Amino acid sequence: MEFMEFEGKGTEEAIENACAHFQVPPDQLEIEIVSVGSSGLFGLGGRKAKIRAALREEAPGALLSEAQEILELLLQKMDEPGKVSGRQEDDRIILNIETGDAGLLIGKQGQTLEALQYLLTKILAKKSRRKVRVTIDVESYRARHTDALVQLALKNGDKVKRSGKPVTLNPMNPHDRRIVHLTLQTDKELKTMSRGEGLYKKVIIYPAKKKEGQENTANHP
Repeated sequence: MEFMEFEGKGTEEAIENACAHFQVPPDQLEIEIVSVGSSGLFGLGGRKAKIRAALREEAPGALLSEAQEILELLLQKMDEPGKVSGRQEDDRIILNIETGDAGLLIGKQGQTLEALQYLLTKILAKKSRRKVRVTIDVESYRARHTDALVQLALKNGDKVKRSGKPVTLNPMNPHDRRIVHLTLQTDKELKTMSRGEGLYKKVIIYPAKKKEGQENTANHP
């Protein structure tokens, strides 16, 4: 907890200055009064009040409970109510949704789920005024999706080794690209690179060495 000093004509004004700085109400601050100040004789020689203030550290589990409540509210607004369970692992909040229509919440290639996760992350970060890491899952979709990406990487890696020619995968988000790169990074016969602009880029899998009589058409960035 990092304290900062604030001054005012009185302690109330000093506290108001602290609230204005942190942009939170007084109940979200830890406040220590250093000096109540004084007006001095005939208004001369007075001293300002001084306090030390810092943002309160959230109680364990408080942010998790808030994340669950906000996600359930978002689902209600989407007219897709669901039961949200969760746990906290270090600095990451992991939430799971139980719903009657998982496919709708997952969306094409998980895009709806990613959008929901992004929105909740932004809301929590603004409320807590610190970086928050959130993972949202529906019916173990992420585990199944990760397994599918691993198999995709291995299958196309074998194809590249047989043909000696690069293979370009469909555009992926950063999380999915990372899984492909990590899956093949220990294979000394292959290399991978991302190419494209924006959030969604293509992963290119290519031979680490040119196959005899063929050219390697992919260049490492």
